[in-house]
Amino acid sequence: MSETLSITTPDGAFSAYVARPAAASAPAVVVIQEIFGVNRVMRDICDGLAAQGFLAICPDLFWRIEPGIDITDKSEAEWKRAFELYNAFDVDAGVSDIAATIAAARTLPGASGKVGAVGYCLGGLLAFLTATRTDADASVSYYGIGIEKHLAETEKLARPLLLHVAELDQFVPPEARKMILDGLKDHPQIEIHTYAGRDHAFAREGGEHYDAADAAKANGRSLTFFKTHLA
Repeated sequence: MSETLSITTPDGAFSAYVARPAAASAPAVVVIQEIFGVNRVMRDICDGLAAQGFLAICPDLFWRIEPGIDITDKSEAEWKRAFELYNAFDVDAGVSDIAATIAAARTLPGASGKVGAVGYCLGGLLAFLTATRTDADASVSYYGIGIEKHLAETEKLARPLLLHVAELDQFVPPEARKMILDGLKDHPQIEIHTYAGRDHAFAREGGEHYDAADAAKANGRSLTFFKTHLA
């Protein structure tokens, strides 16, 4: 079952896509969008999580720029618009909106009170910052862009974080990837998996760099992680 939720902040209100599991009570997972808005890919991820027993919520983080963005990766015009949105996006405000979503998720009917977060691309960075700046119980980052600029924030990290890192990510240069792996590998709260031969967005079904085997491997690890830490 899906519905639309309105979340109110001091700056205004924004919408979120919600997919509900069959269970009467379930942990929640905040799904953090790529640069294409709350599109079919994000809604499908929410629906998949709901089928696995989670209450999934995907907030519209571009609402401050333009509410209701729903584009794909299939045309040059959409890619151009996606990067315009990415460049206009305020990361700090986005994390604040995720924190508001987490707070709302804890009190939704049918919510157990535990809340995780999972993000992809831009959302991968935001998931990392969600882990360091909010009270999310567990966070998962897929191929986050720009994490190397925020490594000092792990000093504040008190809850589990899982990172999926593509070894050939065109948006995370080798030197940035080395900084991330070297800087985070010994942190007691962080689990890191790297994927050889994979480019950015290898887990985006239907995307140019999608790899079914490694997507399944990463998603299986994420599911186990959430079942462990959101129980």
